[in-house]
Amino acid sequence: MRVSPALLALMAGAALLSACGKGSGSSAPSATDQAANPSEPASAPAAPAAPTPDQIKTLIATLPAPYNTGDYENGKTQFAQCAACHTATQGGPNMTGPNLYGIFGRKSGSAPGFSYSDGVAALNQTWDAAKIDTWITNPRAVVPDTHMTYPGMKDPKNRIDTIAYLKVATSPAP
Repeated sequence: MRVSPALLALMAGAALLSACGKGSGSSAPSATDQAANPSEPASAPAAPAAPTPDQIKTLIATLPAPYNTGDYENGKTQFAQCAACHTATQGGPNMTGPNLYGIFGRKSGSAPGFSYSDGVAALNQTWDAAKIDTWITNPRAVVPDTHMTYPGMKDPKNRIDTIAYLKVATSPAP
């Protein structure tokens, strides 16, 4: 394996600082440590903490009726079909569909770095529980040229629960 001179210099400098006791003082492996010891796994970023039952209740209570009666756990189960195309975590990537974090109060067609169909880009609405409900009932009824192939969620209770789950999953903890 050929190692670039720049990487060798970086590794040598890191070794000297470490030997002198002038390293960062952190016990976590650095990128240099990983380059020198590729068999050691890099530490993964911490997953966001799960919301507490009180946080779930507080966030769902901010929704208008009937969405404020949603069942978080059923909504989480229902969202699994959405998760094939969407992430819902802060900083999550856009996938086939945009990341939904911060969806409540966001203007349609405005998720950073996502390329929307012309119809969604022109929709010009702000997402709230009722608009999300209409959308997930049948996206093509709202925007016929949407790229979204999802046929819709027909059961009103499942939509209410999904919206309650989305409120919790896509909002900062209270």
